Amino acid sequence: MPEAERIIPILNKYINLFLKFNLPIFACRDWHPKETKHFKRFGGLWPEHCLANSKGAMFYLKLRLPQNAMVLSKGMDPEKKSYSAFQAIDSNGAQFYNLLNIFEIKEVFVGGLATDYCVKCSVLDALKFGFKVKLLTDAIKGVDVKKGDSEAALAEMASLGAKKVTLEKVARSLEKKSGSNL
Repeated sequence: MPEAERIIPILNKYINLFLKFNLPIFACRDWHPKETKHFKRFGGLWPEHCLANSKGAMFYLKLRLPQNAMVLSKGMDPEKKSYSAFQAIDSNGAQFYNLLNIFEIKEVFVGGLATDYCVKCSVLDALKFGFKVKLLTDAIKGVDVKKGDSEAALAEMASLGAKKVTLEKVARSLEKKSGSNL
């Protein structure tokens, strides 16, 4: 995706901030089989990308995920178009929703690719499941298959309850909470 790497430095700043406050970090990735209805060649919308165990499925090299980050994979079912992190599992087969409940997480912070697809679907699912959602607007990038898709996605997420935030606002909020026993 053109210019997608531009969000990496800000994602790294969020990662460092969350580490400072001992918050868990989840990283979701596409992990597609060679043949999937997700790809144009098999009736889908997208060119071939993020093939499981390929270089293209790896996280950006400059993304500094900590060793204890929980990596989730999605898009492995060749019959489904998995956009949401809530369709992802960890290496032990645990679903994202279950992991959030295990960690007693009530609020999620969402950034990454792509605003108008994976980010949007993850945010909408989080809201549907009753989580509070902070949308990291300075750490997302859209595809915009149709001009304006990302802006429409932002408006939809906000209208359904996602709070748009930036690094500065998140940092202030976490600092304030830590002063009152985070």
